[in-house]
Amino acid sequence: MSRTETDDAGGIAPGVAAAPPATVRGEVPRSPQKPRGKVVASKIAHFLVALFLFVLAIELMKSGAKAINANIRGSFPFDNGISTLGFGWMSAYFVLSGSPVAAVALNLFHGGTLTQLQTFTMLSGSRLGASFIVLLTGFLYAVRNKNQNRGESIGMGVLALSLTALVYLPGMMIGYGILKAGWLDRVQWQASDDVLGLIDVAWGPIRGFITGLIPGYQASAAEHPELWILLPIGLIIILVSFKLLDRVLPELDGERHADKGHWLKKPWPMFFLGCLAATLTLSVSVALTVLVPLASKGYVKREEAIPYIMGANITTLADTLVAAMVLGNPVGVQIVLAQAIAVALVTVFYLAFLYRPIANGVLALDDWVVGTNRRLWLFIATLFVLPLLFLTSGLYIGPITN
Repeated sequence: MSRTETDDAGGIAPGVAAAPPATVRGEVPRSPQKPRGKVVASKIAHFLVALFLFVLAIELMKSGAKAINANIRGSFPFDNGISTLGFGWMSAYFVLSGSPVAAVALNLFHGGTLTQLQTFTMLSGSRLGASFIVLLTGFLYAVRNKNQNRGESIGMGVLALSLTALVYLPGMMIGYGILKAGWLDRVQWQASDDVLGLIDVAWGPIRGFITGLIPGYQASAAEHPELWILLPIGLIIILVSFKLLDRVLPELDGERHADKGHWLKKPWPMFFLGCLAATLTLSVSVALTVLVPLASKGYVKREEAIPYIMGANITTLADTLVAAMVLGNPVGVQIVLAQAIAVALVTVFYLAFLYRPIANGVLALDDWVVGTNRRLWLFIATLFVLPLLFLTSGLYIGPITN
């Protein structure tokens, strides 16, 4: 007898449960959606908490950076502009994001620990290391999905790191030239006095409470070297705030919308899509990681992702610009703007005049790296050895604090 019995009229026989509706082959069952009102309320709540934590982190890091100024200025790992490049690069690896490291650089500059050049190079280093998570995600995706194209998923990480270096290394030179030429001296962007006053009123008591919990702290003391601990505390808090922001932002589900993306074949639409994705997510790591499953399943080819990666590498500096304005330091804003302008100029020049040779070159490098495990491990070793050499440059160059 079949699983379901029917009566003479064709209905379900009494006492026999109806079988669940058949699922169309290849169709993924959809989970029940939450009421729209609850979804919106949840996103608003997450955004407000994330914003609160972001500002709190900046305030804590600002106090922590001022406390360590006298102790580490001109010493390891801040010997010179090359060492800070390596420090920002390596730090982005370990926190799997560049934005928190860039915020630390701005706070150290605000506290007097870093020079203008060191701040600029640490910011650049944070961008060079930010795409490491794409390579890591590609590797994990390839291990979990052995039936998918391993070269495409891991290759997307290699591509992201290669393109970032190709853009940011010349961009770093141009950007610092813009900064030293004084072309941005008239830019005095910062949060208004009313906003800064509101920050002191709203976040000041919490900052004071956390500060009071630090062993050895005395409000009446002239100096507070023990407050250095606020810098890593602020770094942890800002990482949490970015994590909460991920729940607020639209889901970047490329697999779901891949069938609608015939225009993904064109460079300029992909460039602007990359700009938009990094602006919305406030993280190049999130904006680029979505490319891993797309490439592995064949929805987007690595060549088609090149302009997307270039666009994301420009607007990823948006949150760093906001952090500089909250600190109330116009020079910090100028540093971020100089970097963004230079990277944008280099990127547009590449896309307009050198797109084909650059695409062929980076794809050839990509194919060569993922061709064998030995080459892949050599590439990964280079990713760590190079910034480590920069980080330890103080041993053979010496401290340069000007």
